[in-house]
Amino acid sequence: MRELSKIPRESLRDHVHQVLQAAIVSGEIGPGERLRDLDLAPQLGVSRTPVREALQRLEAEGLVETIPGSMTRVTPLVSREAWDAFPVVAALHALATRLAADRMSADDLAEMQAANDALRACMESGDTGGAIRADDRFHAVLLRSSNNREIQHALQRAMPKVRRLEAAQFGSLAGQTSWQQHRDILAALSAGAARDAAALVEENWLSLGRFLARALQPGE
Repeated sequence: MRELSKIPRESLRDHVHQVLQAAIVSGEIGPGERLRDLDLAPQLGVSRTPVREALQRLEAEGLVETIPGSMTRVTPLVSREAWDAFPVVAALHALATRLAADRMSADDLAEMQAANDALRACMESGDTGGAIRADDRFHAVLLRSSNNREIQHALQRAMPKVRRLEAAQFGSLAGQTSWQQHRDILAALSAGAARDAAALVEENWLSLGRFLARALQPGE
């Protein structure tokens, strides 16, 4: 057998980051849980260096915090996160929608409709991960069609916080009408009403942020 190429260090670092980020966002690694590279490295089958690098990236994303002289841990869930993150996310998604509206094809709209149908089904069945993935697919069409990398890069930092809040409070979201808001967004896009669609997308994110902020306050 020919000798296999080694995995580049950068790819390994990114992979460790993705694994840890997904575990934190889903709640598998819970708020306040201590993170030690000494423990994580053998679990992931890597050296401590890519784990430390991944933890630094997660801290920059606001998912991890270091308490000097004490420990590194997953940041607690607080309502301030929702108040701060969602207006930024809402504005970026609204801008993407305005840029994308004139470029939307019938296939794009059909893809969004399928994602929204999946979102509704997952909300009704209590499938947290499926609902979040379906919502991501819905908005990903707009982000892709906007053809603006700066928006996408900015959202890469903000979205993990948002999805973590959603996953933690999913049980409280049963009565939310996100899929209905998506239906109105699709209607506006189909009618060529770019400004209306952008405003609806912005409110979709803002209303979710307000709900999650209120839901988190009693436990703080």
